[in-house]
Amino acid sequence: MWDRDCSETNFGVCCDVKGPNTTFVLTDRGMTWTEAQSYCREHHTDLASVRNLMEDQQLKEMAATAGSPAWIGLSRDSWKWSDGSTYSFRHWQESEPNYKSRKVCVAAAFHDSGKWYDDNCGKTRHFICYKDVPVSMQVIKVRVEKPNGVDLNDQAFLDDMLVEAKKNLRAQGLDDNVQLAWRKQPDGQVFHKEEEKKKRNEL
Repeated sequence: MWDRDCSETNFGVCCDVKGPNTTFVLTDRGMTWTEAQSYCREHHTDLASVRNLMEDQQLKEMAATAGSPAWIGLSRDSWKWSDGSTYSFRHWQESEPNYKSRKVCVAAAFHDSGKWYDDNCGKTRHFICYKDVPVSMQVIKVRVEKPNGVDLNDQAFLDDMLVEAKKNLRAQGLDDNVQLAWRKQPDGQVFHKEEEKKKRNEL
């Protein structure tokens, strides 16, 4: 990716985001960086923020067919993302950014592994928006028969159970983005003997 003048027209990548999961949306109409930002905020969440390698790979996979650079949400306004989030992950082309004295915007070069370059913000390009994926939480009670000699609250045992549960859910077609975690009781334990629970409830 490299930085460009924000008034040029490019493709753009928007995002829709509600929670930790992000979906990128490539928009195939040409707009300047500022126009693309307004479009993404109206129709999605904002211009794409690329915060880690996983999001960078996701963006490259969905936008590789664009065939030309696309605006993302980074600009040289103190080098921050369009949605105001911090700029820490970097994926610049060699010798980029190189516009020292002009306000510039950033495009992703999909012919070069999605690396960034700075450019004139007024150029017309495609762009990438992002959108938040709604996140919901479901609590499931689990009844387990205790194997001999096994501490059900041992962290290694709990971790192994989560790994197996995720494998089973994936085999049933559940999305990889689903997160599993144990809910701990007030005493810090996950599992209790049923008779102990009954006694506590009777007190």
